[in-house]
Amino acid sequence: MTEVIRCWWTGMADPMYIAYHDEEWGRPVHGDDLVFERVSLEAFQSGLSWLTILRKRENFRNAFDGFVIEKVAAYTERDVERLLADAGIVRNRAKVEAVIANARAALDLPGGLSELVWRHADPDAPVPASMADVPAITPGSKALAKELKKNGFRFVGPTTAYALMQAIGLVNDHIAGCVVRTAR
Repeated sequence: MTEVIRCWWTGMADPMYIAYHDEEWGRPVHGDDLVFERVSLEAFQSGLSWLTILRKRENFRNAFDGFVIEKVAAYTERDVERLLADAGIVRNRAKVEAVIANARAALDLPGGLSELVWRHADPDAPVPASMADVPAITPGSKALAKELKKNGFRFVGPTTAYALMQAIGLVNDHIAGCVVRTAR
């Protein structure tokens, strides 16, 4: 039997984690609302396990109206209180308010959020041989974080920006030999 090689972070063998790795992580995501969802989830993940966010993702989608930018941008303090009372999501006021502020900022972007984020793609990033070869921050993630912040986004530091870049395919950080490295 041939051993299937996957990236190190799927090591806990949780079926949800493996499905995310095999079917989503590192695959190109385009479209303002889809990219906004990923920016938002990465912000919520800050300081937490990604598996925690994955397990709550459908709850997040329901709570935030499918991450439709125009809907989230129209949220009021009443929506903030509704979200903070929702046990199905991460109830952190700063993060909830950041998602709403980010939606409002996204509305003002010339060309849209997806276009801004994809300007920072790095298709020529080196193929990591192991976990040690995967950076937490890159010049591209610093530039993306800086541009997002300049445009009014919150909770988008260079580490969060790099996690976003990995998640939506701006870089391909599947390790060499990973079963899905070339399936993008």
